[in-house]
Amino acid sequence: MHFQRIEDMRTDHDYTQQFVADYLCMHVGVYRRYEKGTREIPVWALIKLASLYGCTTDYLLGLTDRRDA
Repeated sequence: MHFQRIEDMRTDHDYTQQFVADYLCMHVGVYRRYEKGTREIPVWALIKLASLYGCTTDYLLGLTDRRDA
């Protein structure tokens, strides 16, 4: 499943894929697959991304259009 908002939030914050991968303590290739939807993103990584971007996990997953809780 492709989660466009993960990529959108990264670019909105002017972060590189390498920066986010380092934040998540993983190889950039793994993170790239999360953005493209070729690899399922684990819950722990989704939670860390929501914390990084100051939004909810539901927003990143596209379940809501509200960024805050």
